[in-house]
Amino acid sequence: MDLIKAIIIAIIEGLTEYLPISSTAHMGFAASLMGLEETEFLKMFQVSIQFGAILSVVVAYGKKFFDFSNLQFYYKLAFAVLPALGIGFFLDDVIESVLGNQIAISSVLVLGGVVLLFADNWFKNPIIHDEKEITIKKAVAIGFWQCLAMMPGTSRSAASIIGGMSQGLSRKAAAEFSFFLAVPTMLAVTLYSVFVKTWGKENGNPQKGYEMILASQDHILIFVIGNIVAFVVAWIAIKSFIALLNKYGFKPWGWYRIFVGIALLIYFYFFK
Repeated sequence: MDLIKAIIIAIIEGLTEYLPISSTAHMGFAASLMGLEETEFLKMFQVSIQFGAILSVVVAYGKKFFDFSNLQFYYKLAFAVLPALGIGFFLDDVIESVLGNQIAISSVLVLGGVVLLFADNWFKNPIIHDEKEITIKKAVAIGFWQCLAMMPGTSRSAASIIGGMSQGLSRKAAAEFSFFLAVPTMLAVTLYSVFVKTWGKENGNPQKGYEMILASQDHILIFVIGNIVAFVVAWIAIKSFIALLNKYGFKPWGWYRIFVGIALLIYFYFFK
């Protein structure tokens, strides 16, 4: 993978991570369309650039993340991330087996789009408009909703936002809590993927796996630039998404998923 292709993937990650359209699906489609071989480095890169996206949330909501007088905020995130940690650990092999199935992911993209067309009508009259009003019980419930995104193509953002709205949160509050929850969730996924799965994959030897992946300065450069690009693009996307969500709701994103999903189904079924 050269630097230009890495930057393209990083831009896609930054644009799609916090939008309800599935970053995993879009990065996988882009890699396939660019003819990239599914190497261990590519897998690690697609996961590790989430670190840049994580930092964008921390920077954008710095006052929230560094307000140590509000310990309830940290408790809520800690409890909310537990379902994903537990269920994700046991379903890791199943998830891995689906990641390369572009037909299945495209189908989920379409089905998720249909859900988004009606999501705004399901949860009206919200009663929670701020993170401080979210109870730990509701945070855990949102955490379980987030687990739906373990099926590639579902979208972690869409699952957790709809989960928040099901608990009485406004669209804005649900979107922001989805951003907050992404930090521990994506950090855990990144660390597990890089340190446990990838580094230790080569004959169970973490050091050997590490040397295999970062064997050249080119890989290190791609890794660093990819995270910087993902950070900048994700920061812009976060700032824009809440305004768009408040104004237009989920329906435009639903149509987008349907059209893209159908186009990709045609491409992967008939031409790939």
